[in-house]
Amino acid sequence: MEIRVNTQHGAGRQAAAIQAIKAVRKAVLSMPGKLLGLSIGFVMLAEVLIFFPSAANYRSDWLIERTDDAYLASLAVETADEMGLGDAMIANLLTGADAVIVGRVYDGMNVPLLARPGGIGAAAVVEVTLAEENLFERIFNTIGVFLAPEGRYLLIIDEPMAAEASLISVVVPESGLKRDLLAYSGRVLWLSIFIAVMTGGLIYLCLMFMFVRPMRKLAQAMTQFQQDPGNPACTVALSRRSDEIGEAESALAAMQDEVRTAFRQRERLAALGGAVARINHDLRNVLTSAQLISDRLATNADDRVAAMGARLVRAVDRGIRLCEDTLQYGRSEERPPELQPVLLRAALDDAAGDAFAATGAADWRNEIDELMQVQADPDHLHRIFLNLFRNALQAMESSDAPLIQVRARPSREGEHVLVEVCDTGPGVPDRIAETLFEPFGRTGSKGGSGLGLSIVRELARVMGGDIYLKTSSGPGAVFEVRLPAMGG
Repeated sequence: MEIRVNTQHGAGRQAAAIQAIKAVRKAVLSMPGKLLGLSIGFVMLAEVLIFFPSAANYRSDWLIERTDDAYLASLAVETADEMGLGDAMIANLLTGADAVIVGRVYDGMNVPLLARPGGIGAAAVVEVTLAEENLFERIFNTIGVFLAPEGRYLLIIDEPMAAEASLISVVVPESGLKRDLLAYSGRVLWLSIFIAVMTGGLIYLCLMFMFVRPMRKLAQAMTQFQQDPGNPACTVALSRRSDEIGEAESALAAMQDEVRTAFRQRERLAALGGAVARINHDLRNVLTSAQLISDRLATNADDRVAAMGARLVRAVDRGIRLCEDTLQYGRSEERPPELQPVLLRAALDDAAGDAFAATGAADWRNEIDELMQVQADPDHLHRIFLNLFRNALQAMESSDAPLIQVRARPSREGEHVLVEVCDTGPGVPDRIAETLFEPFGRTGSKGGSGLGLSIVRELARVMGGDIYLKTSSGPGAVFEVRLPAMGG
């Protein structure tokens, strides 16, 4: 006979149990779950701190009650007739006081008045003088009751409330105090749990509605905006709150509007950039044809036509350079630099030679040490200083003694090398210096595109450096290029 075991039902229950455990764990580890747990935990901690003084007071009251009961028993002994008290009466009095021995203290002497037959034998006895205990001693002695061994007795010496001038001594088994303290602790525990759950729940509900739910809405709005920044429906809904959460909502809404506006502008600029690139491409073809014609005019035998052709050649050249600079700047970003050790003096000599060959002549003074090195991309470095030297040569066209001077020194931190490029031109006016490094900003040279220095700054920054206009007042201007030093 074949026996088939149906495991599908058991596997389904196991999967359901695993899902339930995951759901509980997620709820516990969530912010509301942590908040509820912390609220209950802090209330329970406060209850624990309150419990020990409360238990110490309960112990003191318990001992005082035994002292008062023992005093009443002693009065019965003192008022008895000459026949005294019978054994049954003594047993009833001791049972009513939960005592084994009752006595009076006269001049420091403990005189027993009532005692059970057999007494306490050789059991351990701990003397308790309530009048001499402070709060910390009462708490310490209360903890000692929970840890007390079985069969120990307490000798209580205190003034009864009904007769403060006399001292009563009573011996009671500590087990009764321990039993009552445990019962009291159980009641306090259940009451503390009830208070903690109720208080924690109320705190949880208040914080949930006042803080957690608004923060959830903010987080949800951020997530939706991250997934679809261009959708206006993802804008956070503003509440009428005037607290920090209301300020956060307003700031988030403003940020979303700014980012959405920036996205729209980026899309427009991307479309504009594509159009400009196409226009520049066609314009370069037109200018190339015009350049061929202007070159022929410049070589014409007629001096007037040749002069006009030369001017046309210069204008066309400026137009071609403007197209090239615009296309070059329109690229999304410069290629990542390939940093390597570069001899600074030789690199600047090479850039100066290219600048002089293309733009014009000037005196060249390189005061950089031949062995000084920087950590840079050779191509980026060449483009930076070629642009600076060309600008300096164009600025010194009307100078009687054109001079380009370069010098370098390490920074205070030793992490960079500061290279200064000085010229003897007219300097940079303040109105131009304000936007000197901005794309398409004002320039000091005629026909300049306003892109050269912005590209120079971008090249310097991708290598971990920067460029500044250090001195702009005439005569001359001083640019400072910050480059990473070797080992910096």
